[in-house]
Amino acid sequence: MGRRIRVATICQAGRFYKSTEENRKYVLRLLDLTLLHEPDIVCLPEAFTTVSVTGKSIEEIAESIPGPTTKVVAERAKEHSCYIICPILTKRDLVVYNSAIVIDRSGDVLGIYDKVHPVTSSSDYTLFERGVTPGSEVPVFDLDFGRIGIQICFDICFPEGWEELARKGAKLVFWSSAYNGGFPLQVYACLHHYYVVSSVRSDKSRIIDPLGMILDETDRLKNVIYRDINLDFVVAHYDFNHSIPDLIMKKYPGRVEIRSRVDDAHFLVEPIDETITTEQLMREFGFEPASKYFQRHKEAYKFLLEGKRPPPQKAAHGDRPQYAKWA
Repeated sequence: MGRRIRVATICQAGRFYKSTEENRKYVLRLLDLTLLHEPDIVCLPEAFTTVSVTGKSIEEIAESIPGPTTKVVAERAKEHSCYIICPILTKRDLVVYNSAIVIDRSGDVLGIYDKVHPVTSSSDYTLFERGVTPGSEVPVFDLDFGRIGIQICFDICFPEGWEELARKGAKLVFWSSAYNGGFPLQVYACLHHYYVVSSVRSDKSRIIDPLGMILDETDRLKNVIYRDINLDFVVAHYDFNHSIPDLIMKKYPGRVEIRSRVDDAHFLVEPIDETITTEQLMREFGFEPASKYFQRHKEAYKFLLEGKRPPPQKAAHGDRPQYAKWA
């Protein structure tokens, strides 16, 4: 059974300082404002403590774990019983990574994602982000409300990481970055049917739903946003399902949210009432996730390519109309 959670994010709004201490102090002010709204999870921007810091080597500004930034962030996570994603440069075994540290509700480090695709900082591609070493894995993290994934900045240019998070069952992906990211974030959310939440050093951090719709975004003056969501959601294709949204809204008024993208032929079903599950709704109204609908086609194509007639499949929709409302 799912539960509604409050997801929050901030933007650094281009406010950068000359020391890690000043950068940390500014972002912590934004974090404290966010925590007043009692979120379940907050994401901070990419390497927020070290942006614009000059005159020091990357080895000097990277931090150990635990270190000064994770310590103060962990204190807030524990005080507010909130997960916090804390992206900073880390130094472990004399190697520097561009990392996002997942701190749990108790203030403990739950896990770390090291940016797999740091961007070049030399014209001959021999140095990346002043000396960052790429990570080698794209992990998922199981929190008390669901499974999340993380990507960082230049990872946006490499679809395979986003695909891997989908294969591993992530329902919510955080993207911490130096810049806004733009349309590709909506594409990944739409293609993989998970929430995408960005936290940027520029101005537009966004909360994007699994249909690719922007639910809210920050700007240079409003630096904090949040949204209540339920990771027990399902995205379905409209084929055979034209009447499903109406039927659910009639049976469960105000208890289930339906969002529709007819142009994309998809709709999202997300319970508001935590006693209702998407599994229950799919059984009751006879519909399946879009991913299952697509997989049914793939299974049939295998037989056709072998010159065989595909065996009949028993889908949840039965033999009702494919392209019209029936109720």
